[in-house]
Amino acid sequence: RYLNFKKVNNIFMKKSHLFATVLILLGAMGFMLSPNENNVISTEEPEKIEIIKSFTAKEKTFQFNHPKREFRSAWITTFTNLDWPSKRGLTSVQQKSEFINIINQFEKNSINSVIAQVRASSDAFYKSEISPWSEWLTGEQGKAPDNNFDPLQFMLNECHDRNMEFHAWFNPFRAVSHTRFSSIAKNHITNKKPEWFFKYGNSKYYNPGIPEVREYIIKVVLEVVNNYDVDGIHFDDYFYPYTIKGQVIPDSIQFEKYGLGCDNIHDWRRDNINLLIREISIAIKNSKPHVKFGISPLAVWRNKTQDKLGSETASGQSSYDNLYCDTKLWIEEDLVDYMAPQLYGSTKNKYANYNSLIDWWTKNDYNHHLYVGHAIYKLDIKNRRSIGTDELVKQVQISRTKKNVNGNIYFRAQAFVKNHQNFQHELTQSIYKFPALIPAMNWIDSIAPAPPIKLKTKNKQYGVSLKWRPPNYKALTDSAAYYVVYRYVENNEAKLGLSDKILSIQKSTYFLDSTAIKGVKYNYVVTAVDRSHNESEGFSSGIIKR
Repeated sequence: RYLNFKKVNNIFMKKSHLFATVLILLGAMGFMLSPNENNVISTEEPEKIEIIKSFTAKEKTFQFNHPKREFRSAWITTFTNLDWPSKRGLTSVQQKSEFINIINQFEKNSINSVIAQVRASSDAFYKSEISPWSEWLTGEQGKAPDNNFDPLQFMLNECHDRNMEFHAWFNPFRAVSHTRFSSIAKNHITNKKPEWFFKYGNSKYYNPGIPEVREYIIKVVLEVVNNYDVDGIHFDDYFYPYTIKGQVIPDSIQFEKYGLGCDNIHDWRRDNINLLIREISIAIKNSKPHVKFGISPLAVWRNKTQDKLGSETASGQSSYDNLYCDTKLWIEEDLVDYMAPQLYGSTKNKYANYNSLIDWWTKNDYNHHLYVGHAIYKLDIKNRRSIGTDELVKQVQISRTKKNVNGNIYFRAQAFVKNHQNFQHELTQSIYKFPALIPAMNWIDSIAPAPPIKLKTKNKQYGVSLKWRPPNYKALTDSAAYYVVYRYVENNEAKLGLSDKILSIQKSTYFLDSTAIKGVKYNYVVTAVDRSHNESEGFSSGIIKR
């Protein structure tokens, strides 16, 4: 019945200590949460960026003049040292320096892909167990470059470091460029299998009518596909040789042996090429499905005077009749991922007019890509058929009016190095003022990667820094190969279809915006793009005032 005062006192003291502790904690939290200029914690929802997919008439005009997606490429010719290396016998250090200079010129002009010749005359610009080293490297066919240099691997690395595609360019049938002057290694295939070849003019060519020859060419291509991380395999216009007056292709014996089912030797030759193209395409896709296969044929399939389905041209030679390439069939049957006809005639040319030819190539809807080849070597005023920069710009603009043209390729690299008529200025100020993504080939891969994770923006001394994490993925084909960084000013709406909003197309997950102006609020959006150039539908975003 009597109170135990000592016990009560102990209880009171414990509760007092607990109450005091709570007061101290609340006070500390109040101090921590009190607003000051260095430490503000907001309870409001962060600002969000909304993606807008509709465009005004003015924006649509801009998209036409500056497309967000466009294949922009150039050929680097190694045959007879036309582009690279500049001459035979250079050291590997010199060759590397020259190549870097070339693709630096490309990069300045928003070129996003490189097509480099790695096999010009049944030789190799790469380490091969099949073909000898090219004479255009060291001056002697079969002689290896110094310091264990692998030109193809070097070119690949330099292009991929700049986020450019690399297409390995093969001349499939030329075996010896000149029977008198070419350097021929003892182990060259013409010495091992002389029965596979025929002489025409001053050159030797593979005879594609022999089944073993086609099998061998496939083996040559697959060696590169399997050993190197190339993005594409590219053939040019040289199949059967261009016709030389008074010369006859000596393959009648092979026609008698292998020509069953063909009415004449001309149909048989075309069938040989068609078989090779089909077989190459299948072999590439079976080995690496993501590797593209493209061909750059002569501009004229057939003249209209030869075939009512032909073009309004008067070309002396055609793909179908002289080179035995039925390029129209290849497109109709989707045998290649892209075609890049060499539309080298100007808009004023009487015989192979650019307008007539681009109309012919684009009059039908194609399932695969079509790129236009341009002769920028004609910008050299010393060329007897020289053109001005206005002609080049006009040609590209015309190609953009055609819904099934997906880009342009320029022949050849030295024109960029020499910068004829200062045409690079014209490119960067007009048609290539803004960067472009390579168009996706949905028949190869149509699944886009997930968006980047947790974009963080922060003011730094020299600009706004952006950091993000790569997206998660289940299959390697769904991983992010690179990222697109967009920037919008004082607006929470983002239109990803406008190329002028692209700050960078890059592999790194870090970017420093050194052009940000103090006092301006910026909205940044980052998307992920896979190797096949599918862009994530989702994005990571951040808003910050510089």
